[in-house]
Amino acid sequence: MTDMIPYHVVDAFTDQTFAGNPAGVCVLTNALPEASMQSVAAENNLAETAFVVVHGDTAGLRWFTPTQEVDLCGHATLAAAHVLFQHHDWPHPAVRFTTQSAGDLVVERDGPRLKMDFPARPARPCPAPAGLADALGAKPGATPMHTARARDLLAVFDHADDVRALAPNMPAVAQLDAFAVIATAPSDGPADNPAHDFVSRFFAPGGGVDEDPVTGSAHCTLAPYWADRLGKADLVGRQVSARGGTVFCELRGDRVHLSGYAVTYLSGRLHLPG
Repeated sequence: MTDMIPYHVVDAFTDQTFAGNPAGVCVLTNALPEASMQSVAAENNLAETAFVVVHGDTAGLRWFTPTQEVDLCGHATLAAAHVLFQHHDWPHPAVRFTTQSAGDLVVERDGPRLKMDFPARPARPCPAPAGLADALGAKPGATPMHTARARDLLAVFDHADDVRALAPNMPAVAQLDAFAVIATAPSDGPADNPAHDFVSRFFAPGGGVDEDPVTGSAHCTLAPYWADRLGKADLVGRQVSARGGTVFCELRGDRVHLSGYAVTYLSGRLHLPG
């Protein structure tokens, strides 16, 4: 016997297909075993697959990379809310997701965008790990001018082009003492629409994702850093991966509101053993 599970692929933090960060979203009436969720995520081979279990007015949410479960994922949360609103007749103006490690996460409509209420993750200054610039493949003379740590290691460069030019040695990045490395720098001007305040890239080869195209959870760390440095609580971040995407950030005390667009690329059903 085969279970037929609704499945969607959504490009998050973009208003255009083939940009932003693609996430798989499985909508369930009953939770799957962890081994099954991990197998589905590995088969999908996207940065994250979200598993949503609807319980009346709330929904359980878990996220898996191709190799492991993660404690927080922004783009797959945005994608999951988009799927409920657009494809599953969610009747309320907001979705409250219950999670195992990040508490309750609320996603609400914000005009044409969706807004997520996430915990802030400020980074504390720390010494740069030995070999960081080489592991990131920084161009000569482009050394991080500041490093700090939350869940991820934050590496701050002087110029946006320093971040764009990074050519990481992924095995070396995986050996750094961090789940992932966030490389960031101030914006070099309105190269994208809308103009943005800072740029970033996100590398997590140890978590099964060499470079994540657009990373909502990274902005839980980026927003506090740039809000303090730039003296403003409302910011626009541009992740300058090959696909690219935009994250609208509002720092509100110990919370960060992250907003973005999302578009559906694929809808279908998974055929899983019953």
